[in-house]
Amino acid sequence: MLALVSAPSTIRELAATPNPEARALLAELSIGLTLEQAAAAPKLFQLRRQLGETVLIKLLVVILRAFLDSLRVPDKPDAADILELADTLAHTYTHESVKDIILALKEARTRGSKFYQSLDPARLYALLAEYFERKTRYLETQHLDRKARAAGEATATLTQLQQAAPQLVAGIARRIPLDHPNAKHLRQRLTILTQKEKRGLLPPEQSAQQFQQLQLATPRKSRPDWQPNPAAPKLIDARHRAEDHLLAQLYRPNPAA
Repeated sequence: MLALVSAPSTIRELAATPNPEARALLAELSIGLTLEQAAAAPKLFQLRRQLGETVLIKLLVVILRAFLDSLRVPDKPDAADILELADTLAHTYTHESVKDIILALKEARTRGSKFYQSLDPARLYALLAEYFERKTRYLETQHLDRKARAAGEATATLTQLQQAAPQLVAGIARRIPLDHPNAKHLRQRLTILTQKEKRGLLPPEQSAQQFQQLQLATPRKSRPDWQPNPAAPKLIDARHRAEDHLLAQLYRPNPAA
């Protein structure tokens, strides 16, 4: 399509001259075209910034001319009307895409629109306005559907977390600190109880009771009375020196012997 508008032709020539190649290319572009694809395509203001005002107007002129050539209507807009239509579309639907224009014109033909031997610019504006109103309702419905799905997924996730919370809390409560003096023994007991619980070898009441006893044995309470006295190292060192001195006296060689 850009190759057609890049040819050395004036906008007036594009609007006044039938172009079978443009019609074929436009039909090819419209195959399988959906509202989602049209909504995701580059917008007119982006194309104006990227390609320039003249190229954008030429592109719209080619699209409109190809659409009008596809209609078997004796009375339809002429070259001047096409130029005015292209300029109006470029400045009215700045945040819509070229594919929106193509899809709107395609639906004008395929949705059973009746032109009654004539098609004036006002009728064409009305068809485009109907398309964009329909597109707005569709996008709004899609947005609400996505919000509803997201809310449903969040509710399902919350339900799963609520169901798994007791197991997570129980698993955290059954953790044994690595620095626990009896960590190895408690871990063996925990493994045995877990396997018995999985295999149904313990009644639920007895299993819960034994797990509770294990949890009560896991915490390490602080015992201030177990803390060493600051003077104890000095007393121990003095006792060791006295013992060393006594041993030295006992086993020292006797020079008089």
